[in-house]
Amino acid sequence: MNNPDKKIQPFHLAIPVSNLEDSKHFYRDLLGCEIGRSSDQWIDFNFFGHQLVCHLSDQSSSEISNSVDSEEIPVPHFGLVLTWEEFQTITNEISEKKMDFLIEPTIRFKGEVGEQAIAFLRDPSGNAIELKSFKSMDNLFRAE
Repeated sequence: MNNPDKKIQPFHLAIPVSNLEDSKHFYRDLLGCEIGRSSDQWIDFNFFGHQLVCHLSDQSSSEISNSVDSEEIPVPHFGLVLTWEEFQTITNEISEKKMDFLIEPTIRFKGEVGEQAIAFLRDPSGNAIELKSFKSMDNLFRAE
C-alpha cells in the first residue's frame, strides 16, 4: 500500500468555516487558490493541487496546542510541504499582503535530520494552516 514510486494523489480535506465570502477572499484572493464547484453551503478550492472544501458551519476550530521545538503548535491544523524556494516565495507574498502569521517563518530542528522551515497562519474562521519545507526532502518521513 505504501509505494514510494507511486505518484502522489491530491488529498481531499473538508473544513468548517463561519463565512463563505470571507473564506473566498482568503483562499482565492490572498492565497491564489482557484474556485471549483460551490453552493450556498460550501466552496471547493484548488489548494495547491489538492481539494479543499470549506463547509459553512457554526462550530469553530479547536484551540488545542502542543509544544514542538519551543513553539506552541495549533492542533488540529493542515498545510503544505513546499520546496525551500516555494516556501520563501509564499511566505514573502503573505508578508507583502500584510497578512498576520500565527507563527512567523522560522527554522526548527536546526542542524538535525528534520531541519525545516515553518510558518503558521489562520484563515478567517480560525483554521490553522502550516507551511513547511524541509532542508532535505529526503527527510520528510525520516525519524533519525
